[in-house]
Amino acid sequence: MKRLKATLTNLRFLNSSFPLRVTATRSPQLTHNHHQVSHFSPYTSPPLFAPFPFHDLRFPTTQQKRNFSSKPNSIVDLVLTNAWSQGFEHELEKCYPSLTHETVVYILKHLDNDPQKASSFFNWVCKKEWFLASSSLCNLVLRILANKVTIDQFWVTLTMMKKKGFYLDRMTYTTILKGFRREKMNRDFACLKTFFKRMLRENARQSVFTKVVGVISGSEWGDEVMNELAELKIKYSVSFVIRVLKELRICPLKAYKFFHWVGKQSGYQQNSVTYNAVARVLARPGSVDKFWSVLEEMKSVNHELDIDTYMNIEMQFVKNLMMEDAVKLYEVMMNGPYEPSARDCCVLLNAIATSDLPNSELVFRVSKKYESAGHTLTKEIYDGIHKCLTSAGKFDEAENIVKTMRNAGYEPDNTTYSQVVFGLCKMNRFEEAGKLLEEMESSGCIPDNKTWSILIQGLCAANEVEKALLCLATMAEKGCDADTDAIGVLVNSFLSQEKIDNAYKFLVEMVRNHNASPRQCTYERLIENLLGIGKIENAIDLLCLMRKHNYSPVIKPIVQYLSKSGTVEDAEKFLKAWRKKNPLSHSAYLHVFESFVGEGRLPEAKDLLCKCPSHIRKRKQVSEFFALVENQIAATASAN
Repeated sequence: MKRLKATLTNLRFLNSSFPLRVTATRSPQLTHNHHQVSHFSPYTSPPLFAPFPFHDLRFPTTQQKRNFSSKPNSIVDLVLTNAWSQGFEHELEKCYPSLTHETVVYILKHLDNDPQKASSFFNWVCKKEWFLASSSLCNLVLRILANKVTIDQFWVTLTMMKKKGFYLDRMTYTTILKGFRREKMNRDFACLKTFFKRMLRENARQSVFTKVVGVISGSEWGDEVMNELAELKIKYSVSFVIRVLKELRICPLKAYKFFHWVGKQSGYQQNSVTYNAVARVLARPGSVDKFWSVLEEMKSVNHELDIDTYMNIEMQFVKNLMMEDAVKLYEVMMNGPYEPSARDCCVLLNAIATSDLPNSELVFRVSKKYESAGHTLTKEIYDGIHKCLTSAGKFDEAENIVKTMRNAGYEPDNTTYSQVVFGLCKMNRFEEAGKLLEEMESSGCIPDNKTWSILIQGLCAANEVEKALLCLATMAEKGCDADTDAIGVLVNSFLSQEKIDNAYKFLVEMVRNHNASPRQCTYERLIENLLGIGKIENAIDLLCLMRKHNYSPVIKPIVQYLSKSGTVEDAEKFLKAWRKKNPLSHSAYLHVFESFVGEGRLPEAKDLLCKCPSHIRKRKQVSEFFALVENQIAATASAN
């Protein structure tokens, strides 16, 4: 603790003006005395915002609850609550014809945490003559099975998928590959890479696929493009069309035109799977109107958006800050047979609350739609509403939510307080935020790591880095460790002020002397900034620290710096740090040699080679590389 304070003092950021004790001024309160919530609005004048009509947030009676006996939820409940057996398969058979493609996707999404049962269900339904599997369904199952427990089923499913002519899409491939690397499933990682490359190479229709995409993407859609496609005389399949649509995602309006054109071709008919595929492509800022028109078209031909597609599109909407569309789509899904889960509701509420402009009207629309479907609001949903209101500075309305929440049986906790603290910091009302922490302790709700971290994030969001550092020191005094979020925002705040040296000193202090575990992206961002000011030694130092957390090393930016600005001595230090983890590996050496030569620094590359360990110099790949370079130089000299 003394060491941390000394470091902060040396950085000259301790600021005694930040209040740490209770003052006489009135601050927001959330007390537990007598099971009542006391007033915590910071306003001394009448509220600026009319309170939301909370009487509309009704808790459903038995009569109000919806009957799901004819809906997919009843089949989901059946699958979730029964052990898999031959007898159960006979029972499940009775659900036909309700087991549509969308329903099967819905069931599998509910089996995310039970891959064994997901595998059994998938294998059972795929054997039925009345069910038509798809490439998208197989990819969903592969994502569920890609873990150590069901890895054997994963490979069986992948093999079956290939035999039936389905393909492993690139997004699923990338997602699974990352999971294998994270779980250190090295053998499966290597096998999947080999499988995917072979699949692309052996795909008999790859050349045809490339031609179709080239014709569509190369010109404006019109008669000429349609004539060229007709001249190819292709027999279109659902899997082929889905592949084309995914490849055209960067030009969604062309994908939309192709979708309707191909639907009119002889021998081909759109189905639920292709409608879902084009919906994913169109859910973007420049084509969202077409997305909504496709949804109307789907409804007119009795197709539904499946739950996997919904979750994918919601993620796109949130990423592109299209919150109105995200809420509208949530309402559409809640009106249909494939309702999003309570967790999906919470994710959407959190996305709205953490956006740059939190919109309380949208969170109320989401929560009311969830409740009108016959569900009771959970603590997490109340937290989402409360978080939006406090983030928007609507503390009076937030207080009303806390009262409603408490009447429903949920007591305010660290999450509740933390959200008020963050909202106050966002409004630059740090004195009240500090006082609220004191009041939390006095009421028996001790601030935890998350509470302190949120205060630090709030201070950083308001560009009050000095106060955030002082808060960090106080947090350590209270026995709480700084979490990854707090460290990340502090490092980012230093970098935004171009105080890169201070960011480096802070991060090293926290890792070496306080056992902190920053995220990999925090390391990477700081390393890139250090290289930007020529601090290669500090960047290499952080590379070594990353190893402490078993993170993948940051190679590319360091090698790029070395090839353009670094010395041979710098390269030696980098390779020495690399060698500690991989003493026999030559890949990093080869990267550095290639980069030096690529920048026209062959003498430096040769000098570095002379200083390398003998086993590196004797590597076949290394010697072949330098021989090739010498041959190229000789050929150039001879030609001149």
